[in-house]
Amino acid sequence: MSEIERFLKARDFLLANRGDYETAYRDFRWPELDRFNWALDYFDSMARGNDKPALLIVEEDGSRQELSFRQLSERSSQVANYLRQLGVRRGDCILLMMGNEAPLWELMLAAIKLGAVISPATTLLTSNDLADRIRRGNVKVVVTRNVEKFAAIPHAFTGITLGTPVADWHGYEDSLRASTSFVPEGETHAEDPLFLYFTSGTTAQPKLVLHSHQSYPVGHLSTMYWLGLQQGDIHWNISSPGWAKHAWSCFFAPWNAAATVFIYNYARFSATDVLQALVRHGVSTLCAPPTVWRMLIQEKLADYPVRLREVIGAGEPLNPEIIEQIRNAWGITIRDGYGQTETTAQIGNTPGALLKPGSMGRPLPGYRIELLDVDGQPAAEGEICLDLRHRPLGLMRGYAGDEEKSAEVVREGYYHTGDVASRDADGYITYVGRADDVFKASDYRISPFELESVLIEHPAVAEAAVVPSPDPMRLAVPKAFIVLAAGHEPSRETARDIFRFAREKLASFKRIRRIEFSELPKTISGKIRRVDLRKQEESRSPGAERGSLEFFEEDS
Repeated sequence: MSEIERFLKARDFLLANRGDYETAYRDFRWPELDRFNWALDYFDSMARGNDKPALLIVEEDGSRQELSFRQLSERSSQVANYLRQLGVRRGDCILLMMGNEAPLWELMLAAIKLGAVISPATTLLTSNDLADRIRRGNVKVVVTRNVEKFAAIPHAFTGITLGTPVADWHGYEDSLRASTSFVPEGETHAEDPLFLYFTSGTTAQPKLVLHSHQSYPVGHLSTMYWLGLQQGDIHWNISSPGWAKHAWSCFFAPWNAAATVFIYNYARFSATDVLQALVRHGVSTLCAPPTVWRMLIQEKLADYPVRLREVIGAGEPLNPEIIEQIRNAWGITIRDGYGQTETTAQIGNTPGALLKPGSMGRPLPGYRIELLDVDGQPAAEGEICLDLRHRPLGLMRGYAGDEEKSAEVVREGYYHTGDVASRDADGYITYVGRADDVFKASDYRISPFELESVLIEHPAVAEAAVVPSPDPMRLAVPKAFIVLAAGHEPSRETARDIFRFAREKLASFKRIRRIEFSELPKTISGKIRRVDLRKQEESRSPGAERGSLEFFEEDS
């Protein structure tokens, strides 16, 4: 059996058992691959004579661009030949910094065909960020519209601009003159490097996550299964390029299922516009981060006759309140899941399976999950770890250039995620928090996520982040930083009502003792930086004056 046959056998098994978790989990096996190039071996063969839409991009003004699988196959071969003409060779690193536009998908496919290494970058990066990435990633080629951000960076790379011609930069449109027939130079080994992701993280210096030609292209079979994708789906993943989740759900997972990738570009997020786009374009599957879902549920969802079959949350755990509101409006259950830049989807609520409120589901096919306590022993609550006796194909090769960090997360037969969860008797896993987010108050362990999930049920609360606040009596007490929903004022009365609500919903030792109305610090990928809020509280001197929008429970 050839490599492509093994890949297709594994893919088809998951598609056939999309509604039968027990069978899929028990019997799935990762394909054994030696030489494999996903773009050449799979995408091109699937695209041959295939005029079904692969990519549909709709702009705010209603204009649209649609490319078929065949067109993208041919166009990416042109781009691969063009890059080769510019001197790009196997193993060279290409930094891609652009928005959701067709060249991004063309370049991704082209780089895979060449055997080049892709380093995706968000357009939000500063010149200093980019200089660091170019240096640490040994970047040979940069492709962008934002040429001005590279002006002060030593020009040791080949620059390709997508926009107005710039001196000393090549024009991407020149690739249109290249041949549509591509002949690879040598074979691609499955373990050859393919992606260099700089994690957004909370550390001063992002880590370089290295993925291979199998860990992401093939590893995302687990993601395809979790999303519940099928051939012919129109799949919309609301995500910006530059992040791993974009490759997850805007590239590999949908195209592994031969589904259409849908993109709606907007200058400013509007819940109404998003809902109208869902209806207008017949989107069948939608994946969005919790922040987007929190905004959508502020609208009258029942007024929008969507044709959605699957709705998914990703990036951070979903609060149960969001799940309930979506179900009440559309009669479908939004499903949660879990994964990291370092992996593909590890845990998820899968199509057709029982969903337990608050749980992010069960281990996905191909992943063996163990929860380990502080002594490294299996426990009902502990750090989420991957059992490397059954090494999942979706796990990274390691952190590029950092053997110490790689050894820190892969040790004693496990990959350590740094996230804490609990598992019930049925195998369902519930997120507790980052290992460094969980704290003690009055000697009780407090999960910020658990408290935040209760707070968001209050109609005045749009977003919340809970951290420990120093207290002379209890050592620390839970403090909530809250973003209010539209129509609510940051007043003593609002705080009093939220305190009352929390008292009714939470055990006494979990009660919110302090509230501050404030914007939440976030990473540029949109995840809440609780570490910043925690440091802010820790730095407060005893007896420090309260902020003007800070309230204590004893006041209510």
